[in-house]
Amino acid sequence: MTPTIKIKRLHPQAKLPTYATDGASGLDLYASESCSFGSLPCLVPTGIAVEIPIGYEAQIRPRSSLSMRGIHASLGTIDSDYRGEVKVCMWTDSDYHKCDVLQGDRIAQLVIAPVARAAVVEVDELAETARGSGGFGSTGR
Repeated sequence: MTPTIKIKRLHPQAKLPTYATDGASGLDLYASESCSFGSLPCLVPTGIAVEIPIGYEAQIRPRSSLSMRGIHASLGTIDSDYRGEVKVCMWTDSDYHKCDVLQGDRIAQLVIAPVARAAVVEVDELAETARGSGGFGSTGR
């Protein structure tokens, strides 16, 4: 079954999210106003609010074409009970150059995904594994 995402336009200039191709997994998100930012994060407004069905989440993901140019969007989660404006946290790699995002620019992707809720159980011991408590880099890769 295909989930239905309800979108409320909060600003008249806001563009609704769109899939760029039939095979795209993410909807493109658009800036609803022009802004500039540098290496300090900036919240870029999209001018929309969403209603995600219970049992799903919306994941904000960076656009690879922007990331290749040093323009980044932070990963984020929109829960099914959030009704505020969707904003994208963006920044650049450079301390010296500002990035300009224009109204209507594609700034990130929105991926809709099912959510599994887990039961939390406190225990005294966890099952042993070959890896054990080895952390970052412990698998040799």
